[in-house]
Amino acid sequence: MNDYKYDVAVIGAGPAGLAAAVAASKEGAGQVVLIERDFRLGGILEQCIHTGFGLKYFGEELSGPEYADRFIEILKGMNIDVLLDTMVLSIDGKEHVIHAANKTGAVAIKAKSIILSMGCREKTRAALCIPGSRPAGIYTAGTAQRLCNVQNHLVGKNIVILGSGDIGMIMARRMTLEGAKVNAVIEVMPYLAGLTRNRVQCLDDFGIPLYLSHTITDIDGKLRVKKVTVSEVDDRRQPIPGTEFDIECDTLLLSVGLIPENEVSKTAGVMLDDITKGPVVDNNMMTNVKGIFACGNVVHVNDLVDNVSTESELAGRAAARFAMANGEQSSSEIKVDPGSHVRYVVPQNVETKGLTDDVKMYFRVTDPMKNVRIKATCGDTVLYDAKKQFVNPGEIENIKVKGEQLQALNANDGNNITVTVATE
Repeated sequence: MNDYKYDVAVIGAGPAGLAAAVAASKEGAGQVVLIERDFRLGGILEQCIHTGFGLKYFGEELSGPEYADRFIEILKGMNIDVLLDTMVLSIDGKEHVIHAANKTGAVAIKAKSIILSMGCREKTRAALCIPGSRPAGIYTAGTAQRLCNVQNHLVGKNIVILGSGDIGMIMARRMTLEGAKVNAVIEVMPYLAGLTRNRVQCLDDFGIPLYLSHTITDIDGKLRVKKVTVSEVDDRRQPIPGTEFDIECDTLLLSVGLIPENEVSKTAGVMLDDITKGPVVDNNMMTNVKGIFACGNVVHVNDLVDNVSTESELAGRAAARFAMANGEQSSSEIKVDPGSHVRYVVPQNVETKGLTDDVKMYFRVTDPMKNVRIKATCGDTVLYDAKKQFVNPGEIENIKVKGEQLQALNANDGNNITVTVATE
């Protein structure tokens, strides 16, 4: 067995892992290791050849590979070891030992602090239980993206896309530019699942129809998909009889949601949120297991990679400080709850002891709403209060609460912080 010892170990070298490793090293962590199961760094960014990355973080528009290269170049000049083609199998949360495997055999990595940044995976047809036959030509949108952009393989010529997630809409444009015909994007919800800008740039600009409040109720084809049956749905998202119509196609792409990759997190005893399916974290991105931090899409599915980088830098700095302090850390946490019209809030806890920095809280709303007031309160104390013209479940909202206000709260008075959204 190959044994290693590090101050900070980062699992996953996508946008979250790259930013976290760089931040940990800059913060002063002596030895940092970045563990990646693929043969190269960058994660999902390597297949995202479209532009739109980096507008907030770097102040310019970059493609996915360009965005990753910015961090990779920084990483090259730092004291960071990289283990590629290395699959993490489990984590001993008590001893902070990562058990992995690569071509050299079994690997054990002991670290003072660990950062989880494994990203997320796509939901497949099996998660949807769509009736019909099981022909070829059904892909998740991310798989189709990798085949097209990395392996130079066009998955089909006559496309239907189920789900209006960002990858699905981006692939609608990509398939069109490659000469395929995208007949429709079907979305079961009455609102867009992804960013509005992607609807404009990827669907509207190319004349691709979007059917909201519709779903696919049948797939027809023996060797390959021939057509799909689409039905309108009611308020309970149940198909309405008599509204069916067919769309001929040779390929169906699924863009129906992402699931944080937390199988390894569970082995460490990390508590997962019922809504996000990611780790419950505090404002330092630390989980319930002391010394284990999490960031990026493994915590909650983000809509912008720039936000992933910012959040991951926070985790990297906190993990470095924890390692340098040899795990000595007191705790005085206040729970953060989603209130009316809020689906979830990250972080789920705020560590108030010694807090000086402002705390960003990310959340998604349950429904599209106009002219709303966003509030964060703790008992009778108002921590945040502002108006916004429009909120949408497909786009993450965030608020910033002042550190001195949070530090003044009493963690023992029984009050939680609650984030609410209400119409004016």
